[in-house]
Amino acid sequence: MRAMMMDWIETVVSRGIRRPGYPADDWTAAWAAERFTEFGLQDVRLAPVELPAWRPVTASLEVRLDADPARAVRVAAFALPYSRPKAVVTAPVTREVVPGAIVVPEYAFTELPQFYVRDLAKAVHDPEGVFDGLVQTLPFQLDYLDVIQGAIDGGAAGFAGGLTGVPWETRDYYVPYDAVHRDLPAVWLSGGDARRVLALVDEGPCTGTLTVEAETGPALSHNVLGTLPGASDQWVIIGSHHDAPWASAVEDATGIALVLAAARHWAGVPQEERPHNLLFLLTAGHMAHAAGTRAFIEEHRDLLGDVVLQLHLEHAARRCEVVDGRLVPTDDPEPGWWFTSPGLEDLVARALVAEDLRRSFVLPPDVFSPMPPTDGAFFHPEGVPLVHFLSAPMYLFDSADTLDKVHEAGLEPLSRAAVRIVEGTAGWRRS
Repeated sequence: MRAMMMDWIETVVSRGIRRPGYPADDWTAAWAAERFTEFGLQDVRLAPVELPAWRPVTASLEVRLDADPARAVRVAAFALPYSRPKAVVTAPVTREVVPGAIVVPEYAFTELPQFYVRDLAKAVHDPEGVFDGLVQTLPFQLDYLDVIQGAIDGGAAGFAGGLTGVPWETRDYYVPYDAVHRDLPAVWLSGGDARRVLALVDEGPCTGTLTVEAETGPALSHNVLGTLPGASDQWVIIGSHHDAPWASAVEDATGIALVLAAARHWAGVPQEERPHNLLFLLTAGHMAHAAGTRAFIEEHRDLLGDVVLQLHLEHAARRCEVVDGRLVPTDDPEPGWWFTSPGLEDLVARALVAEDLRRSFVLPPDVFSPMPPTDGAFFHPEGVPLVHFLSAPMYLFDSADTLDKVHEAGLEPLSRAAVRIVEGTAGWRRS
């Protein structure tokens, strides 16, 4: 099974960037539907989802020292998703927000001690005892969706965030991803390029030209659905998303593989041994404010009262270390968050121990925010019982999310744990 799952992941990654509205994402949805049909699922279909597409074309920042315009730094940049799509802005360059200026703030990822998360958890599986000293580098700051709001509120002419606090050299940071249009020219600079710009700014007043070009507009993507009848009239929904910020292996080709593995397993189980009807769901537009999840909920609202469990599976990730500025995968999994509704915690905890899914936390769905930070988050305010698995490696939104970051050794145990959790719902009813 592990080899088959890796083959699925490699197939998806090989298609290229899977942002909403991109050809590779459309191909992946159709390919996944073919796998559902191949496994013997029923009612397989592609359900249309309207969403906004965003395609970066070019971005750069050129900064000149006012006292000596021959002293200049020109760097390539990556435009923030859904920021102002086309602009050429010439303005003073500053470190802090100044009205009418291009601000170049330094940006760092959040360092999260795992003993803090352990104190919030309902259960943990940490047989190695690493949570006392382990610190996880998250792929964002806590205000990551509002990262340029201060610049907008302060009347800045542009934003060029310097990724100086990111442990490796990159500008390929796909944040924010809520598909909210923010009317400000905004880009990310790699840490090294930002330091060059700021070194010039520190010498004296500077003027810069920020150039951004991107394409935006409506697009049509698709949720992928398939069902299997079970022993009751209740439902279990097993899902993930099929889009991604890049050609991303962990985010979320691994989630696709976990859902396919679940579909393949349950298709081989007799109907009377499936505890409930099963619906398998791969959603569109996670990188556009979970557009596919929201569309599914609206289309199937009458079903939600009969759902005993919504199981979402995302991100089988290797933990990486940074060596000489490079991401080096380890053999360890990134800590796993299992966002779990009240009453389901013991079931999940038993599955984690049975499959020895080390470095795992069982957490309340609202432990970090009103909804869990998952593609299936919008099921939570609907009152649907949920178990959402997710890890958050530091490279999650970056083009560095490549095949070597997949925690291959965890794929089968995660799949078996998912089966155990579904099996544990036998006899449950909500209505």
